[in-house]
Amino acid sequence: MNMYADAGQASKEAMDTFIKSVSTVTKGFQQIAAETGDFTKRSYETSAKMLEELAQTRTPDKAIEIQTAYFKSSYDAWMAQATKMNELYANIARETFKPFETSVNKATSYAQDAMQQAA
Repeated sequence: MNMYADAGQASKEAMDTFIKSVSTVTKGFQQIAAETGDFTKRSYETSAKMLEELAQTRTPDKAIEIQTAYFKSSYDAWMAQATKMNELYANIARETFKPFETSVNKATSYAQDAMQQAA
């Protein structure tokens, strides 16, 4: 009877772990979607500002200067965003598997106890 209760408890814990994991993934992807939306909005605003400045320019030298500054800032912003996204994905992976780590440790401990009792 105790074995069946343990199996039921293990099943419940496995389901809870799975739900926590899925919840973490969902929250993480919501965060990524929000961050992507914010980055897109900032990029659009920066582009619009650059085009306004470019439209008001009267000399080719000033136009090249504006474009160069825009491309440099866009590249820097993109690299910063790529780094941030990388960190978000890494955090999702780490947090997603954290609940499973506890379950694996419990299962390992349970198996070791069973082996000791059998010996």
